[in-house]
Amino acid sequence: MRENQQEDFPGADRHSDADNSAPHSPFNVAENTNLPSDGNGAPQLTRRSFLMWVGSSGAATALPAAAASAFAAPMAASAPVTMDPGLVNVRLTVNDVVRDAQVDVRTSLLDYLRENLQLTGTKKGCDHGQCGACTVHVNGRRVNSCLSFVAMHDGDTVTTIEGLGTPDRMHPMQAAFVAHDGLQCGYCTAGQIMSATALLKEPCGRSDADIKEAMSGNICRCGAYSNIVAAIRQVRDAT
Repeated sequence: MRENQQEDFPGADRHSDADNSAPHSPFNVAENTNLPSDGNGAPQLTRRSFLMWVGSSGAATALPAAAASAFAAPMAASAPVTMDPGLVNVRLTVNDVVRDAQVDVRTSLLDYLRENLQLTGTKKGCDHGQCGACTVHVNGRRVNSCLSFVAMHDGDTVTTIEGLGTPDRMHPMQAAFVAHDGLQCGYCTAGQIMSATALLKEPCGRSDADIKEAMSGNICRCGAYSNIVAAIRQVRDAT
């Protein structure tokens, strides 16, 4: 009966009962599957021999430690080293200075300017793109920086109120706002000036109503609108 079982199952052990009484070793299994060995006698595992061994033994947990490490090492060596998927590398020019940064993909342009570059002249107002306090120029066009991710601006040129002029060398629009007292608390003033400066290059009519319409995205809670319009009109008339 035992001989028939051995014939029906070619992988069965054909040793004598005396041999079967000895403890079964994983190296005995490796010998039965004829794994190739290196010069030191340690089994060298290939994908084909590994699959043959698993199929014949049905006991993957008995894989010799040397063979397991030989199989895992090439896989570990070939695994690529990747950056955190939540981070992105960006390069942009801010106020004529090239900036390289690795930032979270969720970082807004506003937060990058204020928190990373300490350019706090750009204000965070509503943070919903409704008040215009965060207005900056991107490639010469005005943008609400709170609604724009910094990851979108790789290779772009950004100008903030700090890059428009200085107290010693003010931009004509900055000087006009001072001359016409176009500010009270000053919180919205940076965004107002950045929008007004961009307006000079936009197709906008010459009337006060046209200026007010073009500046409608910038809110002044102090109500200095008439003085703001007067400052913009002065600079437009001079160009």
